[in-house]
Amino acid sequence: MSTFSDRLKELRSSKKLSQLDLAREIGVSQQAVSYCELGEDIPTLDVLIKIADFFDVTLDYLVGRRDKQ
Repeated sequence: MSTFSDRLKELRSSKKLSQLDLAREIGVSQQAVSYCELGEDIPTLDVLIKIADFFDVTLDYLVGRRDKQ
């Protein structure tokens, strides 16, 4: 699921947030964010929704179903 991991890292970097900053915003550990960005883990639906809401993007964009945010 490299599209999700790439988009997560791109969105986080575009806001100049560290993994720890993002983790605190969405209520997960820094390690969880790292695993997601490395493509080693897929977050739960609840966490995906928190990420999409935080970055103001759709779930479809976040998981690579659409290219438009």
